Amino acid sequence: MKKNNIYIVLLVLFGCQSPSNEEPETNNYRIAYNVWTDQQGDNYEVFSMKTDGSDAKNITNLLGVEWTYSAYGSDVLYISDKDTCARCYFLYSTDAYGTEHSKIGGPQLKDSWMSTRKGGEEIIVNPIVKGDSAFYIIDRQGALVQKVYTGLPYFSDPCFSPDGSEIVFRGSEKRFRPNIGYQDELYIVGVDGSNLRQLTYYPEGDTTADWYSYHAGPPFWEPNRNIITYHSKQQGGSYLFQINPDGSGLKKLTPDSITIGWHSWSPDGSMITFDANSGGREGKMNFDIFTMNYESGDITQVTTDTLFEQAPVFVEVK
Repeated sequence: MKKNNIYIVLLVLFGCQSPSNEEPETNNYRIAYNVWTDQQGDNYEVFSMKTDGSDAKNITNLLGVEWTYSAYGSDVLYISDKDTCARCYFLYSTDAYGTEHSKIGGPQLKDSWMSTRKGGEEIIVNPIVKGDSAFYIIDRQGALVQKVYTGLPYFSDPCFSPDGSEIVFRGSEKRFRPNIGYQDELYIVGVDGSNLRQLTYYPEGDTTADWYSYHAGPPFWEPNRNIITYHSKQQGGSYLFQINPDGSGLKKLTPDSITIGWHSWSPDGSMITFDANSGGREGKMNFDIFTMNYESGDITQVTTDTLFEQAPVFVEVK
């Protein structure tokens, strides 16, 4: 949502967790996603629906900004500016139906994806802390467990490796400013700050992405196949890619006909859900939610209304 306005112009998380030992049916899950319900009032809500798009429900129902960036098990993690200044975000959790809400303590957060490890008991976030520049790993009460320093001027959107010993994140050797050479790529680093390495390299000669565009969007470390997926604006479109943690096996996953945005995986690794511009590359911007079968590549549009619906995640239904 941090790039929503830019995103309009230019166009974990259930994942980032330990591999699933079972292969649940998709009807054991709902998709939580973010809806821009009032553009003039700057109101975003978190909705959830069945994986076929039916039974959509507003599970936050608050004024201001609520936005999910991760889910684990039956918990939807979302940021909210309720009870504070506009777009001053703190972390909350609820279930797939919004039955109960609880505030997770900890610092104010940047507008960034997040991820969990240790069965959802620890969360890596991107905090706003004066005088500090690190990802924070916090527990479910918001207490600081560990800081992760990347050594880069810009870093965001961390996602744990399957064993929780590393993170993949979006970073840059320049700050997020125009005309200074900023370009985001994916990096991997140990949670102790060791062995920083660049994972992605934007194609040389491709000038279709503006400086602020996602050259490498928020990553998802899929544990069942041990692959990392991300979207990237290339050749005039925005597509989903996969890459191995060692940088090999780069592969484009989505067709040229669809311009995609944020994404996440089902916990069994069979399905990907993402938002995409259903108006087409040349049409009016309108973001809807889609699902894709990883093996077959079959894509299904699951929302069809005129609202902006983005950044979906899978959440377990009890």
